[in-house]
Amino acid sequence: MNIWKLQILICFGLITISDQQGFSYTDPYPKNPNIDAINYRFEFELSDDSDEIIGQATVDVRFLTDGITTLRLDLINRSDALKGKGMSVNTVKSNGKPVVFHHENDVLQITLPTPSEENQRIRFSITYRGIPATGLLIGENKYGDRTFFSDNWPNKGRNWLPVIDHPYDKATCEFVVTAPAHYQVVSNGLLIEETDLGTGKRRTHWKQSVPIAPWLYVLGVAKFAVQQVDEFQGKAIQTWVYYQDRDAGFYDFAEPTKKVLEFYSDYVGPFVYEKLANIQSNSVGGGMEAASAILYGSRSVTGQRSERWRNVVIHEIAHQWFGNSVTEYDWDDVWLSEGFATYFTLLFIEHEYGRDAFLEGLRSSKKTVDNFYAKDPGYRIVHDNLQDMSKVTTAQTYQKGSWTLHMLRGVVGTDNFWRGIQSYYRKHMNDSATTADFRREMEEASGQDLSVFFEQWLYKGGALQCAGSWKYDAPQKQVTLSLDQVQQDGSLFEMPIQVGLYFEGQESPQIEVIQLKERSNVFSIEVETEPSRIVLDPDTWVLMDVQEFGKTE
Repeated sequence: MNIWKLQILICFGLITISDQQGFSYTDPYPKNPNIDAINYRFEFELSDDSDEIIGQATVDVRFLTDGITTLRLDLINRSDALKGKGMSVNTVKSNGKPVVFHHENDVLQITLPTPSEENQRIRFSITYRGIPATGLLIGENKYGDRTFFSDNWPNKGRNWLPVIDHPYDKATCEFVVTAPAHYQVVSNGLLIEETDLGTGKRRTHWKQSVPIAPWLYVLGVAKFAVQQVDEFQGKAIQTWVYYQDRDAGFYDFAEPTKKVLEFYSDYVGPFVYEKLANIQSNSVGGGMEAASAILYGSRSVTGQRSERWRNVVIHEIAHQWFGNSVTEYDWDDVWLSEGFATYFTLLFIEHEYGRDAFLEGLRSSKKTVDNFYAKDPGYRIVHDNLQDMSKVTTAQTYQKGSWTLHMLRGVVGTDNFWRGIQSYYRKHMNDSATTADFRREMEEASGQDLSVFFEQWLYKGGALQCAGSWKYDAPQKQVTLSLDQVQQDGSLFEMPIQVGLYFEGQESPQIEVIQLKERSNVFSIEVETEPSRIVLDPDTWVLMDVQEFGKTE
């Protein structure tokens, strides 16, 4: 990968990241941006007789500075606490020679043969074995057939893969799997080899040539029905489902994959991966956006092309751009994955199925946001030093994150929004980004200072609630509008809000924009005649509750 390089203050052990806008947060993961994993090659032998995997990992690393003496990888130890599950490392070698290593407390520390030189590249070969406690789920699918499916989100890859298990470090990967010949194997990237070994086993080799974060590495081993559905820009669109679900699965996943790829390629930027496979799996309930090879729950196949699963497909394909190609540098910024994928799902729905479906999606998201706020009013979308990975995402990460993008589009204008999105994607494609990076691109595209917007919607909790009234002054031909912020959580918002003034005999309202800023606000609007009614936010741009708003004499 190309290590993300911006102006950051690095404190080894704990990293403090400060951006131009003054926000700072600490990541407890021991990042070392002077070590760059280039490629992981994982070779496994899988068996029907045991859940133990026998593995060899070849880790190709570049050391960017002089004097580095150790390489730190994440790998869960075999332990009594895991009932004997976990991994045991047998050997670590470099250039065929053993090197010193320590595997303790779920960390594999490898001592370099000699201190590194600037830009030195070293390959390490690690042999290990064990039964994964999680990360690779081995068990029966809904038909009682044995399967092997990865489940790396968010940092469970370390249960079976020796990796730098954090999104800041992206690398290419290869999976070379020897398994009983009655299985088929799917993974990231392109199929390089599939060989019947003549011993009742088959060797399958997949190679992903685009750098991705470790949680996006995928492996699926099962008795599949496989369809080459179509192509997109010369890249295969595939369906992999349990062989018993062949007809229903081929029908379900044929739509709307290609249309979604076309939309995001046209509006955001190029699709960077070598294929797109939709895969029925036994390791997720909904969907998991693994790069080029998306996993969907066993029950995703219905033969009905249900709207629910259609939208999951759209969401996971959106992740190929946001989360996969442009990856959050830090888990605190996970909304750059989930908020984006949620909103871009709605944008495709608006494009393909119409404005009403889009607005219904916004209304549904708002209900989720409101319900979450009632239970946790102080929750902020951008985390502050996230340490508990079980809390990496919440409904607010998805739904309020999505609404934040929608409001941003309303603030900067649709043309500027797309200009900023395209620039953000172009600059950070196949790399990592922060919320500060995104804000910078949107400010460049719009020419606006968005510091207040980002602060109040992403770095603080709270909810905008309004109440007010309006009256008409006939002699002055003027409407006076009073609008108060009535939220009880102490928050105060600054937001432009559309006002729709409706007049008898006119189909379309007169649209004015007011700037909400204070706790109590009064605005005057010039009109020719008395409005029949006035509506706040008629085009649905702002996440707010209007508790009361009507005419007074």
